[in-house]
Parts: sequence; C-alpha cells; structure tokens
Amino acid sequence: MKTTRITALAAIGLVATLSLTACGNDSGKDTSSKGSAASSAPTDSSSASSSGSSSSASSSADGGSGSGGSAAGQSASSSGGGGTAGAGSTSGGTTTSGKVTFCKTADLAIDAADASPDKASGRIDVTMVNRGSTTCSATGFPGVDIKDADHTSSPIERGPAQPRVTTLKPGDAAVFDIAYDIDPSGKSLTSPTDLLVTPPNETHTVTLKWPTGAGAIKGAYTDVQVYPTHTTK
Repeated sequence: MKTTRITALAAIGLVATLSLTACGNDSGKDTSSKGSAASSAPTDSSSASSSGSSSSASSSADGGSGSGGSAAGQSASSSGGGGTAGAGSTSGGTTTSGKVTFCKTADLAIDAADASPDKASGRIDVTMVNRGSTTCSATGFPGVDIKDADHTSSPIERGPAQPRVTTLKPGDAAVFDIAYDIDPSGKSLTSPTDLLVTPPNETHTVTLKWPTGAGAIKGAYTDVQVYPTHTTK
C-alpha cells in the first residue's frame, strides 16, 4: 500500500515535471518570437525612418526644384516682362521719335516735264525733290487741277493704281504721272496753261507751267488721270 502511494506520487511528480518543462519550452518560444519581433521592429522602424527621410528628402528636393523653377519662372517672367516692356518701350520710342511725317509743300522742289512715250500716249512726269533737312513721306495720290486758257480749272481723276510707300530722305526725289490720250487732229477742245499741284496729304498748292512740247489732250479734262507717287530709285 505504501509502495503504491510512492509510485503514484512519483508518477504525479513526473507528470508535473513534464508539464513544467513543456511550459518552459512554450515560454521560451514566445520570448524568442517577441524578441525576434522586437529586434525586427527597430529594423522596420529604421527602414521606415530611412524611407521617410528619403521620401522627405525627395519631396524636399522636388519642392525645391519646383520652388526654384517657380522662382526662375518668376525671374524669367519678370526679366522677360521687363525685357518685353523695355523692347516695346524702346521700339515705341524709336517708332515715335523716328516717325516719318508727310512732306510739306514748302520743303519740296516741284517740276513738271513732258514724258510721252509716243505720239498717241500723253504723259507728264511731276518730280518732287525733298529739299528739307529731315526724311518725309510723299506716299499717296497728289491733287492735280489743270488750268485752262479760259481761266477755269478742272480737277483730275485718280488712275486705277494703289499707292506705294514713298519715303524721301533729304535730296531724294519722288515722281507721279499724269496720263492722257494725245489728240493729233489739231482740233482739241482744251488749252491747258498750268498745273495746280498739291502734294499727298498737304493743303498748300504750287502752280506749274504746262510742259512745253506736251501733246494736246484728246477729249476733255475728265479723260486725264493722275497716278500715285513713287521713288525714282
């Protein structure tokens, strides 16, 4: 009976020992597992921190680049704006200060000459020389009246042509033509004595003698046409 108890106690002790051993092994596994997790946590944290720093640095770099681009853009814009304004201002100043005004009658030496190419086509060339000290524009149609021997004057119509830019430096000349058909019959109804010429965009008129040798006008003064100025160069 006593032997049986000892055996039973020994069996219980063995079971208890085995149980404690098992518990100790489980506890070790948990500790090992936590330790592994704990040791990996700093690594993850460090990695995350490093990644975060990298990301932050990248973001900062991007932000810096964007900011720099913006600053550069603003600078360029400011510079470009200033440059544009300056150029515009300079260009405007040049245009304004160098603006060519229309030639004044008082600054032009005006003369008329017969330039008929044949016996059928009458043409008179009126030359205007800039005797002023500055460049001027003689662009456009001049005003021309023909004065007759009966003391009447008739305005001349414009021919079918477009004005050409005619800029005259001091000493330069411009020419415009007066064209008509010549009447060879000797029975012309017109007797021109003078040309009343008003330069383009002017109001002051000069009187020129009808050119010697110019053919008689066929028809009436309404059949005569004047053409716009052009340079002789």
